[in-house]
Amino acid sequence: MAVTAKLVKELREMTGAGMMDCKKALTATDGDMDKAVEFLREKGLATAQKKAGRIAAEGIVMLKVSEDGKKAVAVEVNAETDFVAKNEKFQGYVAQVAELALNTKAADIDAFMEEEWTFSESATVKEELAHQIATIGENMNIRRFAQVTEENGFVASYTHMGGKIGVLVDVETDVVNDAVKEMAKNVAMQVAALKPLYTNDSEVSAEYIAHEKEILLAQIMNDPKESQKPEKVIQGMIAGRINKELKEICLLDQVYVKAEDGKQSVGKYVQEVAKANNANITIKGFVRFETGEGLEKKEENFAEEVAKQMK
Repeated sequence: MAVTAKLVKELREMTGAGMMDCKKALTATDGDMDKAVEFLREKGLATAQKKAGRIAAEGIVMLKVSEDGKKAVAVEVNAETDFVAKNEKFQGYVAQVAELALNTKAADIDAFMEEEWTFSESATVKEELAHQIATIGENMNIRRFAQVTEENGFVASYTHMGGKIGVLVDVETDVVNDAVKEMAKNVAMQVAALKPLYTNDSEVSAEYIAHEKEILLAQIMNDPKESQKPEKVIQGMIAGRINKELKEICLLDQVYVKAEDGKQSVGKYVQEVAKANNANITIKGFVRFETGEGLEKKEENFAEEVAKQMK
């Protein structure tokens, strides 16, 4: 029986196995769909869909920077366990994902998943993911990617704890030397450690400020002592607290973690390095990915697991 593209597609949808694996299964079983499913199950390749319900909140963030340093990408790929995240095969796969993501034209992760997988017989990124799930034996997910490009400078990168956190920093500069590169890496480490939400206060929306003011006002009104203060004093208190918060969430306003005086801001540190190297330097933005950030992680109850197995 001829193995058609329609049959291959149907088997892929049923099993989650890769295109070439499905084609081989259908060829080996003379196009018998039920036998092809059994063939894939016996080979351990028809397991991706069964694993899809498991929580994949571990994994790694991997960074890829172009040779000229002007373009970079951060990708997060999740797995179920930290054990798999540290596996060389898994990390090799993620490196290939990062290589494709560096130059992808896809606007989002869904479009990226449909792009061609150029490293093996799998037709798309999505199909190769299904193949890797079957091979490695855990649910996996390509969660997100972000590209950074800077033609008038370079992109600095920093990876923390073997991929638990990955940071890219967009540095516009007319001087690129060791001192400037060291400064950029220090800024990337700052981002990793202190988790700023914005580069500077100009990025903070008016809606965010208004919302924070409402919360602060409610806090003051719920305090028996502070609520009795004059309106002008209360507004001053709110303004002061907003400014303090902005210094915590805006990268360039944060206190630089290596500041010798314990007061110097990141912005002042950048200016200091720029002046020392007769350079014009602007930190235009950053990307910070933390593995599993915002994902629900499975809570292991080992006593319960043992009890289940005993039953």
